[in-house]
Amino acid sequence: MELSLSVRIAEAPSKDRLLIPFEEFAHLAAATGYRLVCMRPSVVNVATPPAQLQAVRQQLDTLGLSVSMATTDFNVPLNNDAGPSLLHEIDPHLDVAQQLGSNLIRVCMKTDDDIPAAQRAADKARLRGIRLAHQCHTDSLFETVDEIVDVLGRIDRENFGVIYEPANLMLCGQPYDTSTIRKLEPWLMNVYLQNHRLAHDGPEQLMTRVRGRVRYHDIPLWETGGVDFDAVFRGLETVGYDGPVTVHQTLACADDPHDAAEQCYEFLCRRVNR
Repeated sequence: MELSLSVRIAEAPSKDRLLIPFEEFAHLAAATGYRLVCMRPSVVNVATPPAQLQAVRQQLDTLGLSVSMATTDFNVPLNNDAGPSLLHEIDPHLDVAQQLGSNLIRVCMKTDDDIPAAQRAADKARLRGIRLAHQCHTDSLFETVDEIVDVLGRIDRENFGVIYEPANLMLCGQPYDTSTIRKLEPWLMNVYLQNHRLAHDGPEQLMTRVRGRVRYHDIPLWETGGVDFDAVFRGLETVGYDGPVTVHQTLACADDPHDAAEQCYEFLCRRVNR
């Protein structure tokens, strides 16, 4: 397993910009020990000027950082109704991923009508050696384990897979232990880690299709009472997963990006390297 740091840890709550310069984020990631970063549209997207995209790639190369995955459309992390639109016009997103040196793009699907578009997009991506993956996510076709397996089976493309994310599975009342990881293993392309603690009076809330509105607290990875990360890593080790493990934590869980990145790194190193 390789540790990856998402730029989300330095994003504003609006998800449209970083709170620190990207160069500072990249230096932070490299100095902490990460060798992979997960890119989001707050840094680069399909509307980013070529010169700016080239500068970002140069900063990464200089620091010896690779891109574990690229999210290239603002609608995908916002998980809104326009999220699946990139599947209908995938080529510009493939261009961005290639320029970043990434062979994985995060996508979004809302209804069964998105399945043919996902197939066509995957076929185009395959010609460029790029994979597409959907996060286990609320209010999507990837809420429940059974639905995820069913949708991936219907898409039926070797380069279309899943981003295993236990916190969202937990919000949807789904198991996220070894049994789930075994079911998802044929399509497992990335792992996203964030932490929530369920609470009826929690300040955060998300709408799910299977449980309605779910309230929770955002908490740091290392805080107990949320996701059982020992169970997560037992499952990943059981299936021999050796891909990226991405810190997908929000800045709301720590005082600053530097502190959060370092504490997440130390927390995960104790599990990845045990």
